[in-house]
Amino acid sequence: MIDLHRLQGFHLVATEGGYAKAARAAAYPITQPALHQQVRKLEAEVGTPLLERVGKDLMRPTPAGERLLAFASPFLRDLPGVVRSLKTGDYGGKLAIQAESLLIRQLLPNWLIALRRRRPNVQVHLQEIANPNLAALRSGQTDVMVAHLPDPPDDIATLPVAELHPFVVAPRAGNRLKANTPLRSLKDLPFLAYPLGSRQHALQMRALMTHGAEPTQVMNLDTADTILGFVESGLGWSLVPSLDPKGPIGRQLVAFPLLRPKVSFPVVMAWRKDAPENPMLDAMIECAPTRV
Repeated sequence: MIDLHRLQGFHLVATEGGYAKAARAAAYPITQPALHQQVRKLEAEVGTPLLERVGKDLMRPTPAGERLLAFASPFLRDLPGVVRSLKTGDYGGKLAIQAESLLIRQLLPNWLIALRRRRPNVQVHLQEIANPNLAALRSGQTDVMVAHLPDPPDDIATLPVAELHPFVVAPRAGNRLKANTPLRSLKDLPFLAYPLGSRQHALQMRALMTHGAEPTQVMNLDTADTILGFVESGLGWSLVPSLDPKGPIGRQLVAFPLLRPKVSFPVVMAWRKDAPENPMLDAMIECAPTRV
């Protein structure tokens, strides 16, 4: 059986990147030699090196250490809260959620209201993300991810909660855009794109190529909300997703569905299949939009 104090010492050194930093960051008094001793004894217990030196007082986990760290991090992160709840009898619990900005604004508010009604003491940490990264789920950094996740791997459970529809949006002034307007007729206007390298940017460029509408001017913006704001300001046109099948609404923009290719993108709630038991996660699943 692994000693918990040794596991904490290893986790501290591995996450801080060295013994000196770990000793300074510890929430309890401990010296560098004591941390060395804890790690050496833990390595003896498991029968393999867990840390390797890569520079002056710079340590990193070995492959075996990475595996142990992936297991220990969520456990050690959540243990103090569990102990506090046992002592106080407060089992409200915490839930960390990551979602894209459009979904935070349009999908999550009513969902979280339903969650809070079911679990009034839940503590929600909501983080906006530009691109989903399943490593955050696997490491325990987040409990739930709400996003479009094509082909989720076998270790990730998913529940469909919404659907995104692609729309063409342009400034209302001049009303240059109609349902049958060829996109190539807009290519001389500035195109408002997602950040280079993002999945959303790749989808936009693919659609533009399909329509022979490669723009001459491109402005890269972070989120759909920002893009829509710029469209309403008359600064360009774009292709954006919408949860509403009727499209984005704005006083100073017009929107029409992208008819070619005719696609939609499912939005899912995702979590680790082997995640520790968490009543807050169960409650969020129970009050997901598909079940309300």
